Amino acid sequence: MKDKNFTKTQLEAMDERKRARLINSLSGFKSANLIGTQDGTGNNNLAIVSSVVHIGSSPPLLSFVSRPNSVDRHTLENVKQSGFFSINSVESDIARAAHQTSARYSRVQSEFDETGLTPYFSEQFFAPYVLESNLKIGLKLCECIDITANNTCLVIGEVEEILISDQFIQPDGYVDIESMEAVTISGLDSYHVTQRLYRLSYAKPNMTLHPLTLEGDPSSWAALKSETE
Repeated sequence: MKDKNFTKTQLEAMDERKRARLINSLSGFKSANLIGTQDGTGNNNLAIVSSVVHIGSSPPLLSFVSRPNSVDRHTLENVKQSGFFSINSVESDIARAAHQTSARYSRVQSEFDETGLTPYFSEQFFAPYVLESNLKIGLKLCECIDITANNTCLVIGEVEEILISDQFIQPDGYVDIESMEAVTISGLDSYHVTQRLYRLSYAKPNMTLHPLTLEGDPSSWAALKSETE
């Protein structure tokens, strides 16, 4: 099979939507999440993103990329105004509703109302969560880093609160998002469920990798020996 060669000139000449689908597919499978915010007058906003990134664990930081501000970006404006936002997982049963939040609703139209998703507020946190999501994360804004190459913004928040059922957390702290039926995104509009291959032992030079149980324990005597060496 012969490879297709796309040059920079060809990419620049390509139909805008086709180029967007192509480039957005290159980075592979991405997590699907809903960003929940509220403005100063109490309007709730919800937006699907596929750019959530782990920044660090101590302090616990997560981020997402806000698209260019050539049009109104209600999510980014609300985050900057309130200083808070939520990240909510997308499961297979709400994937269609989550995708619909990408429609360009007006500032006073709540994506919660338009898609049938339910806003949920905890006593400790300002921004709305998605009731239907199995994993809800409340974050306080740390900083917004402008990316001048394409006028986007990296929004970084510190985790203030995590809401998740015990059944999805393994003894070693691993969150089993597959059992939550969380979906992934490829490109702009293709949604997928996952199938775990394995968990693997901590990598060390000159040591053989061994599979772990779902709970994070060595799955064999050989693996146990490797863990203790």
